[in-house]
Amino acid sequence: MSNPQIPVGDAGAGASLGQIFQQAQQMQAALISAQEELAGARVDGTSGGGLVKATVNGGGELVDLTISREAVDPEDTETLADLVLAAVRDATTNAHRLAAERMGSLTGGLGGPGATSSPAGIGGASSGLGGLGALGELFGGGGGSAAGGQIPR
Repeated sequence: MSNPQIPVGDAGAGASLGQIFQQAQQMQAALISAQEELAGARVDGTSGGGLVKATVNGGGELVDLTISREAVDPEDTETLADLVLAAVRDATTNAHRLAAERMGSLTGGLGGPGATSSPAGIGGASSGLGGLGALGELFGGGGGSAAGGQIPR
C-alpha cells in the first residue's frame, strides 16, 4: 500500500531514506561497541565506610567481594549481611548509572525513561536500550525487539 503523502518516484525521498538507513546502521554499531565496553567494565560499591567493597561488571554481575576483618563479628552476622547487601546494591547502582550515561549519550534519550534500567542484560542486543535493539532486526543485525518479538518487514 502506498502513502499518498509521499510522491512516488521522488529521488529526494530515496536519498533521505538512504541517509536515515546509514545513520541507523552507524548508531547500531556505536551501541554494540558501547555494550561490549560496558560488559568489560568493572564498577565498585562500598558500605560501612569501606569495610565491605563489591565489584560488579557492566552487566551488574557480582565479580568480586572484599570484606575487611573489622566488619566480621561472629556474634552479629546480620550486620555483616546488611553491609554486603548495601555494597552490592551500591555497585549495581553505579553500574546502572554508567550504562545510562554511556547509552544515553549514544541514543540521545531515544530509549525513554527506562532505557537503561536493566544492566543485567546489557550484553544483549535489545536489553537496556528501550526497544532500540529492534534496529538490528530492521537492518539485518538480528538483534530482536525489546519485547522479544519480530518486527514485520
